[in-house]
Amino acid sequence: MLAALLNAAASVLQRRAGSDESDDRAFSLRMLLDLLRRPVWLCGILAIFAGFVAQAVALAVGSVATVQPVLVAELPFTIMLASVVFRVRSRRSEWVATALMTIGLVLFIVCLAPEGGSPLDVSPLEWVIGLAATGALEASAALLGRASSGHRRAALLGIAAGTGFGLTAALTAAAGAAYHQGAAGVLTSWQTYAVVLIAPLSLFLLQNALQAGSLVASQPGLTLTNPVVAIIWGIVVFGERARGGGWLVGTVSGAVLIGVGTIMLARSPLLAGERTDAEATL
Repeated sequence: MLAALLNAAASVLQRRAGSDESDDRAFSLRMLLDLLRRPVWLCGILAIFAGFVAQAVALAVGSVATVQPVLVAELPFTIMLASVVFRVRSRRSEWVATALMTIGLVLFIVCLAPEGGSPLDVSPLEWVIGLAATGALEASAALLGRASSGHRRAALLGIAAGTGFGLTAALTAAAGAAYHQGAAGVLTSWQTYAVVLIAPLSLFLLQNALQAGSLVASQPGLTLTNPVVAIIWGIVVFGERARGGGWLVGTVSGAVLIGVGTIMLARSPLLAGERTDAEATL
């Protein structure tokens, strides 16, 4: 939950810092150099780093399929923080959507209840297949986003960044599992160095997603793709076992509530950074 709150703060701060960047500087180092001179953007980067540390600690003591779904709380946290930053009063529909997402998240995690599995038991071939499939998804979304513009670009790059962060979570869990062998286990684990490569790439995609369009375009894909990718890695690759039978009804119901709440929040003017005279607070 702390990681979700920090990620939400990062999204709002970075969107505020990059809101006046133009599309002609997308995917350019000049854009990043300009952002580096903005204190608000640097605060957003610090929030991302702190969120990653909190997430890494959570992944070290819990399963990927348990930890990552909690990150969907980032979206309602983003709404709350955006209401302060953009000075817009939250509407009743946004509180209802937040309640639906909260209930759905609790229901989903309780009913899914993943257990077992270990990144250390994954064969090299399984790692190669998983990395190739995830990399293909991230690359496809990034290339399609690069060829698009406006909100479409923001949405696709948000999906690409979310995929990268989901993969980063899986790799972080593997590096954390290696910690049981001591610090040397982490330093000799290839997953540790894969995180060092993939995390900055995902962060770069996130910066482009945030400057390409409003949060309403980039945030849903970013928020939902991250845990979905991580859950697939946890259950399919790491062998984590989820509850079946009648529990599936609760799991699916929780996922539906999360989806409905996400769609409702995605329509919020708070994500777009909009402010009307009637809703503004001074």
